[in-house]
Amino acid sequence: MSVSILLADDQELMRMAFRMVIESQPDLRVAGEAANGLDAVTQVHERQPAVVLMDVRMPVMDGVEATRRIVESGSGARVIILTTFDLDEYVYAGLRAGASGFLLKDAQPAELLAAIRAVASGDAVVAPSITRRLLDAYAHRLGAPGTDPVERLAPDQRERLEQLTPREREVLLLVARSLSNAEIADQLVLSEATVKSHVGRILAKLELRDRVQIVVFAYESGLVTPSRG
Repeated sequence: MSVSILLADDQELMRMAFRMVIESQPDLRVAGEAANGLDAVTQVHERQPAVVLMDVRMPVMDGVEATRRIVESGSGARVIILTTFDLDEYVYAGLRAGASGFLLKDAQPAELLAAIRAVASGDAVVAPSITRRLLDAYAHRLGAPGTDPVERLAPDQRERLEQLTPREREVLLLVARSLSNAEIADQLVLSEATVKSHVGRILAKLELRDRVQIVVFAYESGLVTPSRG
């Protein structure tokens, strides 16, 4: 069965470009198009796509608010936000709204297709460049060097985090840096299946929906360390 995708972008040329890339694949199909966020919300309800490619800046309703309404409606559609603006305010707002992916519009076609398939299968995608910018943006949340970040967590965050094993905490931090399961497996000298199991347990223990929510949790809780290079 093919994966159905809704294209939400106010620029017709962008929708045409996405459609050409998507329809070149036998396992993907375009279920519909929307030129603004409100129309995207309506079409998700009517067409029930598996994935929505959502622009950020659109008339009537922006992509962040549209994403929030889609997620809060209980729809099974998973949203990948695409934008030309590599800005933290959009990234963080989109992730908090419940997006399962965030890519820049200049991503290569192969990267876009891989992201669609990953999100459709229940995974999540955040471009590494965006993760780095988030990390730097939330550097101020970190305490002094040498302090234990766990001590800075809210009580409910600390309680959930303390359920993780040391290995699961290692995996959590690597997921927060946008490493794939294969990359984490290579770094920790584990099988990819073992890493996948660790990620599943992390999601269950922290009561999170997907990998994107792991990223948000890590930044909000101050578990990440900003890059200095």
